[in-house]
Parts: sequence; structure tokens; C-alpha cells
Amino acid sequence: MHSAPGLIVGSGTPITAALKEATSTIPIVFNLVNDPVGQGFVASLSRPGGNITGFTFIDFPLIGKWLEMIKEIAPGVRHIALMFNPDTTPFYPAFLHELEAANKSLAVELSASPVHDEAEVEASITALAREPGGGLIAAPDAFINNHRWAIMALTERHRLPAIYGFRQFATEGALISYGPDSAEIVRRSAGYVDRILKGERPADLPGAGAHEI
Repeated sequence: MHSAPGLIVGSGTPITAALKEATSTIPIVFNLVNDPVGQGFVASLSRPGGNITGFTFIDFPLIGKWLEMIKEIAPGVRHIALMFNPDTTPFYPAFLHELEAANKSLAVELSASPVHDEAEVEASITALAREPGGGLIAAPDAFINNHRWAIMALTERHRLPAIYGFRQFATEGALISYGPDSAEIVRRSAGYVDRILKGERPADLPGAGAHEI
């Protein structure tokens, strides 16, 4: 017979959602989660409540910066698509809302580009590149990160301006990324693990974001 764990660490939004469904009593520390309040993981960042707390990934003010920065590097961009996998990015409506708010001063055409496999990634980028003034924002989610080599190769082949939320893209050859240091967020979550194992409750540890860019 296996005893229940004293604490569970979950990385990413889909995993945290599954853990929330699995237990309401075992403490959970998440990291690299987007929109934990909107996803129903915590009541608020300042007062999480329940058995879950942790560290977010993308703070909403960063989302508008993606739009601003892609216009700075490619002023001719007139249509920008947000690429994401709905299965691994359930928070995409919040991202689109923030992009729309940031777009009031830029007046570009925004669209959603949901993809589920590499074939859809290629079709989406190829179609966007055919338009004059196309640009791409690749949402920071597990699917996009796992397919980054294909995405980078396609945007380079089509000379499509693109910005990414994961630092790995820029370190591995892409022109620009803008987002927190994911490794630092994971390291910071270890501090909450230590505090909970020493007796503090998740409900008393406010959720937080990481701002290292």
C-alpha cells in the first residue's frame, strides 16, 4: 500500500488542472501557470485559499508588450496572429483580451490561430506569410515549446516577423523573445515547497509571478 504524498509540485496549466481535480487536501505548489485565477486554481493571488498556491508565468502586462515589440521590429506588420494549442493553452481568451486592449493604439488586425499538430502549424504559418504585412505571436505553452524548431524554421523560411514568450527560442536562433526566466520560476517554487513541508499552509502563501526577463 502506498501512502499519499505530503506535497505535489505541478508545472504548467494542464498539469495543475489535473492535480486540482485529483485532490483538494494534499498541498500543491504550481509553477509556469498562466491565469491561475481565471482557471479556478486559486481564489486570488494574494489569498489563494484551498490547498494550491504557486508561481505564475506570464503577467498580463507582458502580453501587450509582445504586440508593441513586433511592431517595433517590423513596422510594416498589419495583421498579427496569436498561435496556440487550445488543449495546452486554455487561458488563450485572456491573452486575446489583453492583445485587443493593447491594440487600441496600434490598430493592427488581430486573429487567433489555433493549432493541434505540426501540419496545422505549417499550414497556419504558410497562410499568414502569404499576406502582406503578416506577423506571428507564438503563445508560451508546452505545445509551442515542443514544436519550436519547426516554428522557427517555418518563420525563417517565409521571412515572417515573429515573437516568442519562451527564452529558449532566442537562445536557439530566433530573432526575439520576451518573457520571464522559466528556470528561475521553478527555483523560486522550491522555496514554497520548503515552507509548506515545515508547516505553513498553501492558503497562507500568496501566489506570485516572476519578472526576470
